[in-house]
Amino acid sequence: MYWLMAVLVTALLAALLVRGRGLLGAQGRQSIRMAVRNLLLHKLRSFLSVLGIIIGTAAVVVLTALGEGSMRDALEDIKRQGATNLIVRSVRPAEEAGRGQRDAHILRYGLTEEDRQRFEETLRPGVIATLPLRAFAGEVRPLASGRVYNGRVVATRARYADLYRLDRHLAAGRFLAEQDEGQVANVAVLGSDVAEELFPGEDALGQTVLIRGRAFEVVGVLKDRSPRSGGGDIEKLNGDVYIPLRSWRERVGQLVVTMRSADSFSAEDVPLSRIILTVRDTEQVRLTAALVRAQVGQFHPAGDVEVQVPLDRLEEAERTRDRYRVLLSLIAGISLLVGGIGIMNIMLATVTERTREIGIRRAVGARRIDITVQFLLETLVQTTLGAVAGVAAGFALMYAIPGVYILWQHSVLQVPPSQVHTVPVQVHVPSILLAFLMALGVGALFGWYPARRASLLDPIDALRHD
Repeated sequence: MYWLMAVLVTALLAALLVRGRGLLGAQGRQSIRMAVRNLLLHKLRSFLSVLGIIIGTAAVVVLTALGEGSMRDALEDIKRQGATNLIVRSVRPAEEAGRGQRDAHILRYGLTEEDRQRFEETLRPGVIATLPLRAFAGEVRPLASGRVYNGRVVATRARYADLYRLDRHLAAGRFLAEQDEGQVANVAVLGSDVAEELFPGEDALGQTVLIRGRAFEVVGVLKDRSPRSGGGDIEKLNGDVYIPLRSWRERVGQLVVTMRSADSFSAEDVPLSRIILTVRDTEQVRLTAALVRAQVGQFHPAGDVEVQVPLDRLEEAERTRDRYRVLLSLIAGISLLVGGIGIMNIMLATVTERTREIGIRRAVGARRIDITVQFLLETLVQTTLGAVAGVAAGFALMYAIPGVYILWQHSVLQVPPSQVHTVPVQVHVPSILLAFLMALGVGALFGWYPARRASLLDPIDALRHD
């Protein structure tokens, strides 16, 4: 769509300018020099006339960069889950649905290992792999100090690293391995925030941490994976601690206490938080999702399991991005339209002021097309300079806004450094080119009428004009 609009605007400019014969030759260069000289005679008026073009073009650059940056983060978050993956999640049931599953103060619900095995057996060959995991909030403590980090413990298997490409995010050591699961090894991989908080200024690799009273050796540390924006649905990955799934079951226990006081106690028994199913190709994703939902409805009538399809979210996010771009183009068009009206107003006043000059030029042999091209070039020079200044201002604002936002969080909101979020920006070249061409198109359209009016003046009446 962007390139189609750019082609249309370029064709319009070519159609308007090709009528000026010799425009690219010596006569054309002379006309451009005269246009620049006439604009410099009234610097302030020329600047004010293109101010709307500058603001409109800068707004397009900034808004597009901010919008593209936010959409990029949202799309990356969805892509990280995999377009060929299905996510089956345990969901806490409503109290009415969950009463029959309560044993004293323990609530049992969600996915089980039997569900995972059933998926593998009944959904082949469409589903080529499954990945179970259990995630829960928990305290992590170093063995040798009193520090505490309240993070998230993720019990999973080695394939988690392949699915989420954690090999690119390892700062030291390794991730979980297949032998850790087979040996029921007490090993852990720390997120960057956990390592920094529990072992400040130290090497966390080889240290020992306590998770619910059980000792785990740190075999890996991940790099910072902070999201670029503070979206509420984005996981804070730097606060995760990864341990083998079997070690969690046999060493820690799958019962998670949710509330404990002197006279009350409650806990949750959830075997698995998620099961991630990897489908052979994207064409089978929705069919497999329907089969999974059928199984879930049969074995979990209480509604304690839901199925998420990242592919649907990805396609909807991409459609939202395209709609946003169309809306932005309309807003940019309106902004530039207002700027074009201002330019036309100034050019009409200029034609009135220079009526005698037009009469003299016509008297010495200038053609109507020469007069038209002269005034049209003055308009195009203004809009070109305005568009260039607008793009420059937009780039300056685009890179200044994130810094100002971070400074505002530090100085005004007093946000800790580890929780500071940046404003995501992403340069979108097609939008910038379109804004530039639209500015030139607006100049050509709104400059044509004043230029044509100047060329239609009668030479005798123009010479008599005071």
